[in-house]
Amino acid sequence: MVRPAVLITGAAKRIGAVLARHFADSGWHVVIHAGHSPALAREFAATLPSAEVVEADLVDREAALAMIAEVAARLPDWRVLVNSAAVFKPDTAQAIQPEIFAEAMRVNAETPTAMAQAFLAQAKSQGGKRVIQFLDQKLINTNPDFFSYTMAKHAFASTVRMLAMAQDDPATRIYGLAPGAMLPSFDQVEEEHEISGRMNLLQRLTDPAELAQAALFMAQGWLASGETIYVDSGQHLLSQPRDVLFLARE
Repeated sequence: MVRPAVLITGAAKRIGAVLARHFADSGWHVVIHAGHSPALAREFAATLPSAEVVEADLVDREAALAMIAEVAARLPDWRVLVNSAAVFKPDTAQAIQPEIFAEAMRVNAETPTAMAQAFLAQAKSQGGKRVIQFLDQKLINTNPDFFSYTMAKHAFASTVRMLAMAQDDPATRIYGLAPGAMLPSFDQVEEEHEISGRMNLLQRLTDPAELAQAALFMAQGWLASGETIYVDSGQHLLSQPRDVLFLARE
């Protein structure tokens, strides 16, 4: 029996690793993409029922596309691509920092979009193809912090409906998955995250497992193509003037 396969970018640690374990425990073969932590990725893969590691720096678009082509050529049932890897570096609305902007647009928007296009064109799937683009609740509850990151996520979000509209195969689905504050980010310590992570309508810490459950649900293709789900305990329904990372320090 051939397990259906999912490739998850940035799956060696943090939320990507939570997704990888959830898919693996649900009977999937997990392809763990590692950009900068291949040893950690291999160690993690060894703990899963069926997993392998592929490597590519997402700053290098051509290397990422070569990775997609290699995986597509050998997997007989590659059903899902989860574009979860991202860079999250601070800059402000007062002045874009060119290096931060260029990296954010490449890693958070351009390369994963190109990877999605290549996956859709090249992968062999026995049960339809799904692309899950990781977005951010900042798309609705926006603020000027992490300016280039947020710009890139807005650009990436636009690809969900456009790619959905461009598909000829009715079994193909393109989805957006938008998390809120779930794990300590940037330079946060755990105590700060305990405060910032509850800055949502439910005043609760959102468990990353909820995001993994949503991704597995999307992988089944039950939603119409082009849909986006927010998993953030209602954070996107608020209007927060700054990133919660900074609000927690005020």
